[in-house]
Amino acid sequence: VVVFMKGSPAQPLCGFSNAVVQILRLHGVEDYRAHDVLQDPDLRQGIKDYSNWPTIPQVYLNGEFVGGCDILLQMHQNGDLVEELKKLGIRSALLDAEKDQEKK
Repeated sequence: VVVFMKGSPAQPLCGFSNAVVQILRLHGVEDYRAHDVLQDPDLRQGIKDYSNWPTIPQVYLNGEFVGGCDILLQMHQNGDLVEELKKLGIRSALLDAEKDQEKK
């Protein structure tokens, strides 16, 4: 999992970058690479050119561009993110949360 964002996971510098960090955190994804595009204008423009996507943040899973905040949010809401993480060998923490709710 790689995220090109404004700021860092510990200190996102825009609401959309923060939303991506929060979605990943909900799924228990803590070990991912994050690149702060505000530190490098060439990277900021280069990643937009590479993906042909005009906005930041940008999320990549297994080297493939997934989308920005809106796409990741949609994937989170419809369950696709759980499946995509599973393909990477990452078990979503939401699956464990569901099991805990079933026990109650």
